[in-house]
Amino acid sequence: MKKQYNLFKNASYAFSGVWFLLKERAFQLELLFVIPLLILLFFLDLNAVQKSIMAGSLILILITEALNTAIESVVDLVTDEWHILAKRAKDIASAAVFFSLIQAAIIWGINLF
Repeated sequence: MKKQYNLFKNASYAFSGVWFLLKERAFQLELLFVIPLLILLFFLDLNAVQKSIMAGSLILILITEALNTAIESVVDLVTDEWHILAKRAKDIASAAVFFSLIQAAIIWGINLF
């Protein structure tokens, strides 16, 4: 029999994930970058569409960092030995974070300059 969906239990899993992310150094550094920029958006003389796109580009950084952390955790669970495929998975996940930082910089640059 399939388990019944429980909104509160599933939300607790999400909050547990957020709590874990808040302990990760990379996520903390990205928050130090993202939060002030999100606050700055309120004071910029831009239209709602521009602000939404700029905010979304910052949130995407946090999303990709969360996925990167999840991938690294799974790889660490599967093997504690060095393996080229483990390295590849971690490097590709890190590249996704890098790409999200680049796209945010481009979006902000286009809208501000």
